[in-house]
Amino acid sequence: MSVTTKPAQRLRRRRRVRAKITGSEVRPRISVFRSNRGIAAQLIDDASGRTLAAVSWTESDLRGLKPMEQAAKSGELLAERAKAAGVESAVFDRGGYQYHGRVKAFAEGVREGGITV
Repeated sequence: MSVTTKPAQRLRRRRRVRAKITGSEVRPRISVFRSNRGIAAQLIDDASGRTLAAVSWTESDLRGLKPMEQAAKSGELLAERAKAAGVESAVFDRGGYQYHGRVKAFAEGVREGGITV
């Protein structure tokens, strides 16, 4: 019997999710990374392999916020940057994390920002 660690389990879930989700130029993928200290996300066009917009918890206007507020605000900030890049809708890649708590707050922040997820 093999024992897998939590990060290894998350990577297995992440690969399973990524096998089904791809981002295009019209509808890019929102990739989320969540750590104990904060949340980061990118808007990725998988066809060309480039990042259209990104947001990280280390930015000055997100740094002092509480975790749930930080997630929602970073979602709104990413939506604002996506609109500037000409994106109206996107595919949400939860990255192996449960759609709950900060990941859910981030997704709702993106939706409040005007991006269809």
